[in-house]
Amino acid sequence: MMAIQILMVPGYQGSGAGHWQTWMEQHISGTRRLGGVCWEQPVFDLWRHALENAIAQSASSVCLVAHSFGCLVALSAAYQHSERMAGVLLVAPADPQHFSAKGLREPASPEADLTSVLPAHPLPFPALLVASTNDPWMHPARIHAWTKTWQCPMVNIGAAGHINEASGFGPWPQGMNFLRVLLTGCNAPALRCA
Repeated sequence: MMAIQILMVPGYQGSGAGHWQTWMEQHISGTRRLGGVCWEQPVFDLWRHALENAIAQSASSVCLVAHSFGCLVALSAAYQHSERMAGVLLVAPADPQHFSAKGLREPASPEADLTSVLPAHPLPFPALLVASTNDPWMHPARIHAWTKTWQCPMVNIGAAGHINEASGFGPWPQGMNFLRVLLTGCNAPALRCA
């Protein structure tokens, strides 16, 4: 079975040293992180272009492990390159209404939000969405609507905030298990833990 490239896609402001994505990177051999973007400037097209380049440069199929704004970018890029996707793990996706093409968007702003850049059909690749009941970046009703649109299984882990370092998610073995479940479901090889 061909190896899979695990590619971390952090969200706005990146994933620091104590974040679960950084922990996973250190525990899964060969994992890479999206590069070439400014974590403080969530400019959608720049991030998507960088991710599409990373997908194209991979010698194998790719599994994206995305968080927050990174989920929006990951979904758009993965949809365009679905033939390369081994899977996409979406953790605490940010609501596309919080962002415009240029970055953060004020609630009453006349700027268009990012809703139209997301897939509006069932996802053509394996995906798993992990959500919280009290995520300040996405209301549970919106999460349920998106999972229905994408026909994507969702795991609700309860009141876990934004599932980030600030809400206590540094080392996250449960997240590693979610990734294993996703890859097992698409008959991918086992993770090579460092």
